[in-house]
Order: sequence, then C-alpha cells, then structure tokens
Amino acid sequence: MSKVTDPIADYLTRLRNAIKANHRVVDIPASNLKKEITKILKDKGYILNYKFEDEVNYQGNIKIALKYNPETKASAIKALERVSKPGLRQYCDSTNVPRVLNGLGVAIISTSKGVITDKEARDMGVGGEVLCYVY
Repeated sequence: MSKVTDPIADYLTRLRNAIKANHRVVDIPASNLKKEITKILKDKGYILNYKFEDEVNYQGNIKIALKYNPETKASAIKALERVSKPGLRQYCDSTNVPRVLNGLGVAIISTSKGVITDKEARDMGVGGEVLCYVY
C-alpha cells in the first residue's frame, strides 16, 4: 500500500472511478476535510447519502451512495476537478471567488470559517484555498 500524497485528489478519483463503473456505493478512507466535502456534496444534491464509519479502522471510512438519474442512468456529478494541488496551491481572496459554469457548478473552498461553497464564501466575504470544482 503506497502513501497517498494528495488525499483530496484520491477522494475525487475514487468518486470519479465509481461513477464511471456505475457503482451505487463507494468506500473512501475518512478525514475531517473529506467529511466536510462529502457534506457539501450531499447538501448540493450531487450524492444520495453518506455514512461515516469509525469502527472499521483507526482512520474511519466514508460510505457514499452515488446519485443517478432514474431514466437516463446519468450521474448527478458530471465532473470533479481538483484545483489546488500540493505542488501548486490555488488561493482566492474574497473579491475574486471563482464561479463554476456561471453558477451552475460548485467550487469547494477551504476558508478560515471552515470548508464552504463559493456562494457561501462570497456571502461571508472570505477567501481561501480552492479545493475543487464539482458540476
């Protein structure tokens, strides 16, 4: 087992792969940051549900139920895009918080007020590290 250098990229890749393979549920090793991102995905309707399992191992697990359109079988998530990478961090200040697909997508931003969406960051007037885009 190799050490993951970018856990958020790993999280997004696991979600992406599960969606491509049409899985219903995906298991991801937990961290507080990943839990916050998962809560945002649920709030914005990109995933059906999630469950945090702490008894599995010391780190814990996140079980995510993916959301698909019943008719077309298309995933609710069209794309997951990592923005800030360990080698090149991407920050934004409160005046130029990024818009994803002109407001149709969500930018997830790690701020001093916690992990929030681009819209919440604009409303609160805070900037931070742009973790990823979801649409």
